[in-house]
Amino acid sequence: MLRESLEYLAIRPDGIYADCTAGLGGHTMAIAERLTSGLVLSCDRDAESLEMARSNSADSSRIRFLKTSFARVGETLAAEGFSQLDGLLADLGASRYQLTSAERGFSFSADGPLDMRQDRSQPGTAADLVNFESENQLADLIYQFGEERRSRRIARAVVRARPIKTTGQLAKLIEGAVPRTGKLHPATQTFMALRIAVNHELEELDALLESIPRLVKPGGRAVIITFMSLEDRRVKHAFQAMARAGSAEILTRHVVRPSEEEIAENAASRSAKLRAVQLS
Repeated sequence: MLRESLEYLAIRPDGIYADCTAGLGGHTMAIAERLTSGLVLSCDRDAESLEMARSNSADSSRIRFLKTSFARVGETLAAEGFSQLDGLLADLGASRYQLTSAERGFSFSADGPLDMRQDRSQPGTAADLVNFESENQLADLIYQFGEERRSRRIARAVVRARPIKTTGQLAKLIEGAVPRTGKLHPATQTFMALRIAVNHELEELDALLESIPRLVKPGGRAVIITFMSLEDRRVKHAFQAMARAGSAEILTRHVVRPSEEEIAENAASRSAKLRAVQLS
């Protein structure tokens, strides 16, 4: 949703912007192209993705790359000398690189180690959760973060099959434990739940949302793109709370979805939802 993101950011050529999810650098470069004396701070907790974003940026004179998480973005920007922003963008979820790199273990499309860490310098992998959580804890995790109603059956099968070391092994196990009921592979929601848990994604998102009124100056804008209902509800409720407190105006009275053309070109975008506010 590049076009929509830029539209709602309403970029000023001399503004200071933060792309809190650099990924491979697409949004970062698009923002930088619209700047003259301004700057875009391209942030990501994944050092490898950040390096790819840097490599993909032909002209980085308007870009500064920073390794940081949502929870630490405020202190990171302050350390760089930036107190407030003209705009902030966060495009949530795993990047294309993470999902297509077998060694990162985010997807079962190719067999790889059960890792799923966005920041590989941090401890605690998906394999740790799968192999050492209790059956009840694992079932609760899969149900709460993956919204998977068959979490008890999946957790029981996982515990009985331990140790589990690879994405392919886990996906095959889940496929044998619960039947396919639609287009989604039976392991999809479990993999999503493990990724959220490993990276503390909901806590990180809450920290970012809580910091927006401090990070973005009056008249500046915050744009968030989500792909899961768990995230979208958090963004919706946080923006509504800002509006009730008088600290922001909601720009998207109804959630913005990708165009039919974008979905046709990129099927993964079909679940994207964009919300935006302007700070008061």
